[in-house]
Amino acid sequence: MFKDCSNNILDFHPLTLADCETVRAVTLAAGHRNCNYTFANLIGWQFWFHTEVCICHQCVVFRFNIEGRRAYMLCSAALPTLALMELLCADAAAVGADILITGLEDEVAAHLKTLLPAYATVEPRREQYDYIYLRQELAEMKGKNLKAKRNHVNKFLSEHPQFEYRELVPDLFDECRQLSLLWRNEVHQDTPFYNETVRAEQKSMERVLAHWEELDMRGGCIYDGGRMIAFTYGSAVTHDTFDVMVEKADRTIDGAFNIINQQFASHLPEQYVYLNREEDMGLEGLRKSKLSYHPHILLSYNNVLIQCR
Repeated sequence: MFKDCSNNILDFHPLTLADCETVRAVTLAAGHRNCNYTFANLIGWQFWFHTEVCICHQCVVFRFNIEGRRAYMLCSAALPTLALMELLCADAAAVGADILITGLEDEVAAHLKTLLPAYATVEPRREQYDYIYLRQELAEMKGKNLKAKRNHVNKFLSEHPQFEYRELVPDLFDECRQLSLLWRNEVHQDTPFYNETVRAEQKSMERVLAHWEELDMRGGCIYDGGRMIAFTYGSAVTHDTFDVMVEKADRTIDGAFNIINQQFASHLPEQYVYLNREEDMGLEGLRKSKLSYHPHILLSYNNVLIQCR
């Protein structure tokens, strides 16, 4: 199927902060609301996935490790070309692998199936779907669909009339760390997977906080009684879509999550029409919670396996 590309190897290098401007020039312009393209997410989890990057055929190509195997992720304003697939095949063949491409929206996955019908297999990944909301709806909490959420917000306002919303700035990061620790202790599950995931999330958060301004982050927090009870932060994934990467709150305070959600949406610039609140990871409770906010878009993702050998 693929021509010999042994003399035309993709020039990957480990993703670093120095790649921010180059990568964002492509991802922001491409218009995909996929949270995986948020540079702060990419750099924050680079240690976990060992992410590498190159640009080829006007496409940003990420190479990383997932579940012990080499995988790729693509971002471009245009659909992937056969020439690019040939290069990926040559790269994968160097380690004796087929091409595994993750995080593909339906249109792109269908395109690859059409482009390579005898070699491409599409696998929907429901646990990776992004929940995307209209920012104004979350800010205003109007309508029957959000009545239950509005009631939680109103109850919080009545019980905490002196609450304060603050922009998240570096001087407040230590309080974020303390609240994050409180949250982890409240939801503690003594399993290897949980402990490993929580440690990885904390490490990712620390990397983002350490490079807050370089990554063009925005965040907000809620104070009541002189202490932080909730915080959130994220970064733009497109010019009109903001990716909410982290949200933590004191689970013992009814409505703490609801109020930080609503207040952050209220304080974001109006250029952000959409809020991407990321995936549910296949967790039943998290899926129920995200669906209860009635997403405007449920952005579907697929894995595509392309046989090269």
